[in-house]
Amino acid sequence: MSTYNTIYNIVRQIPRGKVATYGQIADLANLYGKARLVGYALYRVDKNSDIPWQRVINAKGEISYSPLRHGADYVQKSLLEQEGVKFNSGGKVNLKEYLWHPPIDLLHETI
Repeated sequence: MSTYNTIYNIVRQIPRGKVATYGQIADLANLYGKARLVGYALYRVDKNSDIPWQRVINAKGEISYSPLRHGADYVQKSLLEQEGVKFNSGGKVNLKEYLWHPPIDLLHETI
């Protein structure tokens, strides 16, 4: 299985109304220290695919805004809000409340 497919399979497991960080996904994919690779993989996703790309944010609890995403940043925020994820006035998600805690078996599984 390709590295990107491994990332996508993990991201598909994030439940509605929860978020994960790029680093968290990298760690689960045994790609320690490669959070940017997760970002690149998600950048390539067709926004209409079954991969819930919008559920992955940065470790500060923020959407990583970039002009290269051609407005997808705002779509990401809107999609998360539709799922019930709340942003504070500074644009941050409370990770204590919304961070996904994967099942223990996923932590021990080689994907």
